[in-house]
Amino acid sequence: MEYCLKPRRSMLYVPGCNQHYLDRARTLAADCVILDLGDPILVDAKIQSRENVVAAVKQGGYGSREVVVRVNNLDSIWGHDDIKAVANIGADAILFPNIESREDVLKALAYLDEAGGSRMPIMVMIESPIAVLNAKEIASASDRISCMVMATSDLISQLHARVTHERSAILTSLSLVTLAARAYGRCVIDGITSDFKNMHSFEYACRLGRDMGLDGKSLVHPAQIAYCNDAYTPKAGEVDHARLIIKALKEANESGRGTVVVNDKLVEHHHIKAAQRLIKLHEAIIELEEGYI
Repeated sequence: MEYCLKPRRSMLYVPGCNQHYLDRARTLAADCVILDLGDPILVDAKIQSRENVVAAVKQGGYGSREVVVRVNNLDSIWGHDDIKAVANIGADAILFPNIESREDVLKALAYLDEAGGSRMPIMVMIESPIAVLNAKEIASASDRISCMVMATSDLISQLHARVTHERSAILTSLSLVTLAARAYGRCVIDGITSDFKNMHSFEYACRLGRDMGLDGKSLVHPAQIAYCNDAYTPKAGEVDHARLIIKALKEANESGRGTVVVNDKLVEHHHIKAAQRLIKLHEAIIELEEGYI
């Protein structure tokens, strides 16, 4: 399946230090679980978290959910050992934090290959101003990049900006990374909303990201999953409309016309590609949800 047609409506961070959360993630309706060894884990819990995550992935039970492991920074004392530990345990991808350049991508791949994970896709976190500005060279660095994950909370801090309902401080950054991701066929995921009790702002952020063209949103709390999945799921009416315009333009082409009007809107060839993608995503979501345990 193409990277951008793999449902990633909801990507839930699950702290590796908490066995209960690792177990509970097997029952949640998140498209993707990110088993986390990174910054949120206290120093004293780093080693135990790694052992917990290795055991959890080997045990399995996550069904059709995508299982991703976020490792520590490559320049930390844990990064290389994290990669060695998780390269061959059966995870679907490794998420590398603080990627800021093409060189960072190639370094991450080299360490992963050395650990025996030469066939494993990677995801990269975009969390700094320089990473946003280098999004094009990062996205183009390797076809093993399946996904670019925004770390909007970190980015806002480094921009000296403020968190607002409208998300005005990061709209440009979201657009730049989305442009780079689309140019090179990568999936792109919005950052977390740390105020996990404010569902009004969270739902707004989900729908804003969807309308900007992102594929989904990363999460810090299970209560956010339903809102996120709803926002990024094509509605029945949208799927019906997609099928209608494909049929209508096909009939128009057969009669010698290059365009057609459907529901008072002009339909051209590029609309067909978008409609086909929406239908494939709809079908992939159904298949994914049927695979939940």
